[in-house]
Amino acid sequence: MADIGNSNRIAREYIDSLRIETRYMDATHPTIDFTLYGETFPSPIMPAALSHLDHFMFPGAADALAQGTAAAGAVLWYGMAEEEEIERLNAAGARMIEIIKTYADRDIVYKKIEHAEKLGLLAVGVDIDHPFSEDGGVDIVDGKPLAPLRTAELAELCKATKLPVIVKGVLSRRDAERCLVAGARGLVLSHHNNRIEYAVPPMAMLPEIAAMAGDVPLFIDCEIKTGMDAFKALSLGAKGVCIGRPLMTAIKQGGADAVRDYLLKANDGLKKAMAFTGTGDLSQMDATVIHRI
Repeated sequence: MADIGNSNRIAREYIDSLRIETRYMDATHPTIDFTLYGETFPSPIMPAALSHLDHFMFPGAADALAQGTAAAGAVLWYGMAEEEEIERLNAAGARMIEIIKTYADRDIVYKKIEHAEKLGLLAVGVDIDHPFSEDGGVDIVDGKPLAPLRTAELAELCKATKLPVIVKGVLSRRDAERCLVAGARGLVLSHHNNRIEYAVPPMAMLPEIAAMAGDVPLFIDCEIKTGMDAFKALSLGAKGVCIGRPLMTAIKQGGADAVRDYLLKANDGLKKAMAFTGTGDLSQMDATVIHRI
């Protein structure tokens, strides 16, 4: 019973409750390349915005993630890193999106965005679901306090950079609306690895938010593990999906090569699901193929 409110378990059960119908007539061998912020990539499956890997795992873990991601041709997301680490990971060759905490000292946020722009990253993001500690108090990251982000502040951040600004941690229509009004050019649906118990599964919120987001790309994480999971999310309106903890396991087991192989295997799983449902490319994703039982 202690695990009953675990948001990761809830999200996993929701994903597993989604079934797909097969559509074989007139099917073709699918392609999964996609365009994001004007650049084309071989797959919409990417690492989640992991952080502090060298601290929580072992020295070189972050580099293994970056190198494996580059080898797979995927977009690299990363967060909570000093400038030197961002520069090093970016040099591995993958196009990169940096996720930034909402530091109470907003000058830190602006400085990190400016640095990302100088590096020519693909995009930057702000992590709105981490301002509070586990007990609801002020959260502190690397000795720096965080603070909730206001809509007007987000609007100023979006105006301050040429890079697309993505908001990570959206899990309601309310927050999605405010982020879009502020000028966000991407939303990540996430409960931040069980940050709060009993969180609604990101996949459950996806159709509702997709219906209002227009051309703004939506991404999703939390319990996304396979190409089949990716297919479900993409069918329901996501532009891309982010895999987290399975890639940490891959790093432990085989470093950069294992990261590359995991991402490529997930790509194969996505292609299989698309082939079996008559989905020729990502523009043909259709929510009606998904049924919840």
